[in-house]
Amino acid sequence: MANLSSPGSVFKSLLFAPGNKKTVLSKLPRSEPSASIIDLEDSVPLDEKENAREITKSAIIELTQEAAEMPLFVRVNAFESEHFHKDISNAISDLLAGVVVPKISSQEEADQISISLSDLGFTDLPIMAGLETVSGLFNAYEISAHPKVKWCYFGAEDYVADLGGVRRSDNREVLLARSQISQAARLGGIHAIDMVVSDFKDEKRFLEEADEARSLGFTGKLCIHPDQVSLANEAFEPTEKEIKWALEVVTAFEDAVRRGEASIAIGSEMIDEPIYKRALAVTKMVQQ
Repeated sequence: MANLSSPGSVFKSLLFAPGNKKTVLSKLPRSEPSASIIDLEDSVPLDEKENAREITKSAIIELTQEAAEMPLFVRVNAFESEHFHKDISNAISDLLAGVVVPKISSQEEADQISISLSDLGFTDLPIMAGLETVSGLFNAYEISAHPKVKWCYFGAEDYVADLGGVRRSDNREVLLARSQISQAARLGGIHAIDMVVSDFKDEKRFLEEADEARSLGFTGKLCIHPDQVSLANEAFEPTEKEIKWALEVVTAFEDAVRRGEASIAIGSEMIDEPIYKRALAVTKMVQQ
């Protein structure tokens, strides 16, 4: 069984660390991320892949014993790479909360990944799907609706590279992609996690992106540095003002419904069912 987090758990902050850096891995719990990801893909050079698998095997045992409250994932290499089967055979465990698989391109590929995991006995290990290619975006709903996929994340850098586009500081080039992913995740009944901010010293950009992501329906953000964790946790937590507004709306609207009314006014704001549902979602976030 997967460790600690039930499939579909909300993670506001997911902190990456390279699988070949034992000292860095041991420090993962210090910043108290919602979950941590040991990375075997982008942050590990080719000549370190085997070493990373060995270190990861040990780190999984140590981290799940020493930081039992922290859900732990491993990001393996992409399914089409030569490293995928070596990764899942030698560097994952049923102690994990799930396995992160980057660059999933289709439902058929998700099926093949699921079969590969089941063949090794990991029948209950959920998948976090990386949607970071043009084909992955095109098939985002089918991937999100796959029964083994419980989360997805957007990889902006790989997506724009695959698209042949150019990254912009205002993120206009990925607005449509982010919207598609959050909508696909919603229809698939899973949680969508937003892209990384590569400049880990740019707190302003991180908070702005996180605010955009939350408004688009994302429930958390990938972090590549411990300093980003508290920013993500803050950004995806409702403010006191939002909570107060939501509680007032929920109470007033439910009272109105009992009186047989479908809409009411609170101050200068008209409240009907869509706004009530939005307020209800805020109250549920506080309860999580």
